[in-house]
Order: sequence, then structure tokens, then C-alpha cells
Amino acid sequence: MSVEITNESAIPVGEVRLSAIAGFVLDEMGIHPQAELSILIVDVPHMAALNERWMGEEGPTDVLAFPMDELEPATRPGVAPADSAGPDDDNPAIVGDIVLCPAVAISQAAAAGHSFEEELHMLTTHGILHLLGYDHMEPAEEREMFGLQAQLLKKWRAETERSRG
Repeated sequence: MSVEITNESAIPVGEVRLSAIAGFVLDEMGIHPQAELSILIVDVPHMAALNERWMGEEGPTDVLAFPMDELEPATRPGVAPADSAGPDDDNPAIVGDIVLCPAVAISQAAAAGHSFEEELHMLTTHGILHLLGYDHMEPAEEREMFGLQAQLLKKWRAETERSRG
């Protein structure tokens, strides 16, 4: 996976780990290994401007997702693909752009009682799922998306612990 991270904020975000979890999630979701994802890290004024322009809401938000190509996951976690070689194998796609606001993530992490890094990993996973067409507007969609998000993060933590151990 090609994950490009540009940090335009003054807050360090651990780009190597952020890129690693993004690649992990894309891989788990069956996205072509040469697909491209861009993650932009911005300050509060920039995020507030994007949120107002694209979502019609005032103030900053934690994550925004801007899909590029219409993608469908080749697999869902725990489900083997029906045919591992398909027409898209020669056409890696541009997944899209995720915009994160670390200042918002810091306050959310404190409120949730976990680390800033955990919050960024959750927001990155959340953003990728949005890029892949998941949403949480309806209760059933919310259960599916947040359940998948939790499953991916749990697997990420387990693999990270295993590699450290």
C-alpha cells in the first residue's frame, strides 16, 4: 500500500505508525496492495474550514474522508474472497484522502480515557471505512461500521503486541 502522510499541523502524530495502521486496514479489507491513500494532518482553523465547506457544519471535526475511486472491499475480515484474481488486480486504485485534526483528537482521547495514538488509529480506521463506503447514518449501518472498526482495531493491537513480544 502506498500511504502518503502530510502533516501541516504543529502536532507530531507518529507518521510511521499511522501509515502502518492505514496499510493494515486496507490490507484487511482486501484492497489492492498497490492502492494509494493520502492522509493530511491539519490544524483547527483548516479543519473547521473544510468541515464547513464540505459538511456544512461549523467548527472543526476529528476526521473527514474524501473518496476518489469507487471501491468495494475484495473481502471482509474473516471471509475468504470468492475469486482472489479479478479484473481489478491490474488496476490499483486511489482510495482517497483522509483529513485528521490532531488537536481535536487530543481532547477526544482525554475524554475517552485512552492515548492520543489510539485515538488517531481509531480515526484513521474510521476514515478508511468511510472511503470504502461504510456509513453510520442509520442504526444498522452504525452497528456494522463500528463493529468492523472495533474488530480491525482489536486485530491491529493483537498483531502489534505479538510483533513487540
